[in-house]
Amino acid sequence: MKNFRSPQRPKKSSLVIGAERIIEALKSGKGLDRIYIDTKYVGKDASELKMLATQFGVPVNYVPQQKLNSFNVGEHGGCIAQIAKVQYQNLQDVISFVVEKGETPLFLILDGITDIRNIGGIARTAWCCGVNAIIIPDKGIGALNDDAILTSAGALEKIPVCRVNSLMKAVDELHLNGVLVFASEMTASKKYPIAIFLFLLQL
Repeated sequence: MKNFRSPQRPKKSSLVIGAERIIEALKSGKGLDRIYIDTKYVGKDASELKMLATQFGVPVNYVPQQKLNSFNVGEHGGCIAQIAKVQYQNLQDVISFVVEKGETPLFLILDGITDIRNIGGIARTAWCCGVNAIIIPDKGIGALNDDAILTSAGALEKIPVCRVNSLMKAVDELHLNGVLVFASEMTASKKYPIAIFLFLLQL
């Protein structure tokens, strides 16, 4: 049985190494999960790389050289990108698709979950509960890599995932589309079964 306690280092085949190749990947429309750039990187293509990352909604993490070296890929020139394992969807497109099918939208917003095993487990439950899409921020959440997909039992490959640069804006977008938003908090004094939330969403 697969041991989920020790996430593995990303395979070299799942990485794009070097600024020039990353720029080419972005221009060709290749899905990237995020880009890691050395905090001291001063390459001539730094501005183009940042501009393209912003244009295609790919998060950029500025990290120390030791982080880049930990990928163990040899010469990286200060830039490494991780290829996305899921195809991120536009939130409004998903909302419109669900509504046009005549279904009541049911979305799950995740924030601050850095353990990929937890993300995988949540995705499994979300799929079983009929969630239409998972909404995640572009920062502050674990990478949806091979381990996350494996832990989700494939659910992350079936359920649409919308990555946004602001969860507050995502909530506003849901409100503008008439979608009610409920929030849960770990230290809250009251507990409600998920069935109650599903009932409220039908009102």
